[in-house]
Amino acid sequence: MAKHTHDFVESHDGLVGFGLDRPTDEDTLIYYLQKISDDQLARTLVSRMADAEHEELFNLIHRLMKRHLTETEYHRLFLKEEHD
Repeated sequence: MAKHTHDFVESHDGLVGFGLDRPTDEDTLIYYLQKISDDQLARTLVSRMADAEHEELFNLIHRLMKRHLTETEYHRLFLKEEHD
């Protein structure tokens, strides 16, 4: 059974655009994150990125998760494991 879901991108029928309002921006970011995490697209982009871009992207994601997730949320939502 798969632990990860990408349902939003499959069912979203609203506007995909940035800068109109907060709800649309949030939906657009979720849409982009789910589209970019597609295995084929992610593999293509990562293979073409420079080492500095790898580091920049990793650091951004890591920093955002560290800032906005509790340790329990990190384990449950990102690692998909139970944590006390």
